[in-house]
Amino acid sequence: MRVLAIAAGLARLACAQSFDQLRTPSSPLMLEAQGSFFVGGESVAQSAEELGGFGPAGHITVNQMYVRFMIPQGGGNKASIVMIHGMTLTGKTWETTPDGRMGWDEYFVRKGHAVYVPDQVSRGRSGFNQSVYNRSAAPATQKPRMLRFSDEVAWPNFRFGSAEGSPYRDAQFPVSAVDQLSKQATPDLGGTVPRPNPTHGALAELASKLKQTILISHSQSGSFPLAAALIDPAGISGMVLIEPGSCPAAYTRDQIIALSRIPTLVVFGDHLGDTPTGIPGFSWQTAFDGCQTFIERVKDAGGNAEMLHLPAKDIHGNSHMLMQDNNNLEIAGLILQWIETNAGKRKESHGTH
Repeated sequence: MRVLAIAAGLARLACAQSFDQLRTPSSPLMLEAQGSFFVGGESVAQSAEELGGFGPAGHITVNQMYVRFMIPQGGGNKASIVMIHGMTLTGKTWETTPDGRMGWDEYFVRKGHAVYVPDQVSRGRSGFNQSVYNRSAAPATQKPRMLRFSDEVAWPNFRFGSAEGSPYRDAQFPVSAVDQLSKQATPDLGGTVPRPNPTHGALAELASKLKQTILISHSQSGSFPLAAALIDPAGISGMVLIEPGSCPAAYTRDQIIALSRIPTLVVFGDHLGDTPTGIPGFSWQTAFDGCQTFIERVKDAGGNAEMLHLPAKDIHGNSHMLMQDNNNLEIAGLILQWIETNAGKRKESHGTH
């Protein structure tokens, strides 16, 4: 095992992704359009101190959500896809994999879907409200924490292996390029956003504008499609929750009935309970069990909800970052099959929400 750990450590130093290691597909990516825009945001007045002392007091925009998009040639004749990243990450999650392979954003476009990839409010190019850190009168204990996962915690929590440098025998994550995942991480400033999280409303607004939309979430954002649907379900034709940190147990019967009108797929990988996550009080097996309970509640309300547990399909070794795993396109194919079968079958809502 020590030899394996040493080899993995050497790979971490020697096999970093570079431009030369990118695996360019043999066929061209044909787009009608690509670009970016913002959803939401509000103008707020801030003092010179809150602005960091750069000029006098004035107004800035906060709580906006950045969105990057690609639309396939011909405009795409299928539902639009919105891919939402998880904690300490950005929309890079869905792009080129750490070892240079095609990411889900491009793959779904190649399959005829317009793809929209946001950065959560307070993360990446969405920015964050810096005022809470610049107010000298605010005690340091009252300032939100900037969260990061250490590389040592990422290994068991993301289920690459039992510890850093000790991958599972069937591990699907490209551990030789794990340093590239570390580079993707950003300080998580979710503690600076108001409640409810403005990303929820921004997703609902984006889906409403796109009309027939599939919201695909991951990890910390796992329940975001559910929250968006409870705000405005009009544009949401399906929800895919990739390894959600939780499927909320606190939903009322009326909320479950509202959510039952939208087909929902929950996806989990392998090794859920094999190694402690390194995060006190959290277990992926517990998250999986909670989502099973949520699915049963939705089905009892007459909804279309399904668990895709990959080992049950004889697909083994998938990590928490299954959109970056070696078999990422195989998993994407299963999700696309589900979308093709279910996304056009959203029940019409009745009455008010």
